[in-house]
Amino acid sequence: MPDPVLTGLAGKVAVVTGAGRMRSIGRPIAVEVFSGELHDDKTLPGQIDKLKTRFGLKSVIVVCDRGMVTKANLQLLAGSEGVGWITALKAPQIKKLVRDGDLQLSLFDEHNLAEIQAPEHYPGERLVVCRNPLVASERQRKREELLQATERGLAEIRARVERGTLTGADQIGLAVGPALKRYRVKKHFAVQITDTSFSFQRRTEQIEAEAALDGFYVLRTSVPAQTLPAGEVVRAYKGLEQVERAFGTFKGPELQIRPIHHRLEDRVRAHVLLCMLAYYLTWHLREAWAPLLFKDEHPPTAPDPVAKAARSPAAQRNAQTKRTTSGEPCHNYRSLIAELATLTRNTIRLPGASATFDKLTEATPLQAHALDLAATAPVTA
Repeated sequence: MPDPVLTGLAGKVAVVTGAGRMRSIGRPIAVEVFSGELHDDKTLPGQIDKLKTRFGLKSVIVVCDRGMVTKANLQLLAGSEGVGWITALKAPQIKKLVRDGDLQLSLFDEHNLAEIQAPEHYPGERLVVCRNPLVASERQRKREELLQATERGLAEIRARVERGTLTGADQIGLAVGPALKRYRVKKHFAVQITDTSFSFQRRTEQIEAEAALDGFYVLRTSVPAQTLPAGEVVRAYKGLEQVERAFGTFKGPELQIRPIHHRLEDRVRAHVLLCMLAYYLTWHLREAWAPLLFKDEHPPTAPDPVAKAARSPAAQRNAQTKRTTSGEPCHNYRSLIAELATLTRNTIRLPGASATFDKLTEATPLQAHALDLAATAPVTA
């Protein structure tokens, strides 16, 4: 089975991370910077070639998010020997499957995973349909909150119209527009405006039709079932969180890849390379310090790939007690770095002499443990 390779493009910076059977899930293995005017279909070929030539991979499964799904990109992947792909459908495409009868929602009354085909729209591809009940209930809750918040704003405008302090269809419309757009649920309301009146109501049928698809997502892939079963397709796509985490670290306070204050091309590339090397070091430190962090060292593989990921009993115990299995305080990565930052090298000069010597502060048991873990951790290319 080929190893899925997770790829991401953001701001024309491509990051490729390892996944699949390799132990190094999420390990950054390459970075490349492109000119901002290039489209993804011009940048993706280089990444495919890099995986096959530099890393010597004969078979590759590229897992890409919806933002990278263009006709040009899929044609490129389909035309590359030994390359398969996994991605996801967008909401309008899922609605079209339901309208055309290719996706029967009743299939999911008792199941949360099914594989369907839609040869008219996606010839030669597999469609893996998933439904997450937890996501469905959360979206329903969030939608209701947004609808109620919008109704409160519209009710205030209606009260002003009824009091006669807001008149004229144009003025009422100017007040109603921002209230409808504020929570981005404008499509779920029908409004009637005249010079002296204003009323509104929910589009109930439309809301119910949208709610019926809550928690659904559809993955599409060119990889045959004998190579990657439906459950593994879902697990591979969920691995994209590793790429999102990488970009979050790049952009966050740890590395601060932006703003880039360089102007020369070589310096911009050097800046990005240094950030990549820093993230590579960060990844290894997180792995080495896993016994001291809240990180789950041995997350269980759930039999249901669609269900929410579960933590191991050891990780749950660490979270509850805020202590490691050895009794030390549990840390997150930032707090452990802050703890290590108290280690200092003091340069001492004796009075009346020019000679100096250095003295290191004595490490606490926690600091000594962290340094030992980092020193003994295997670092592989």
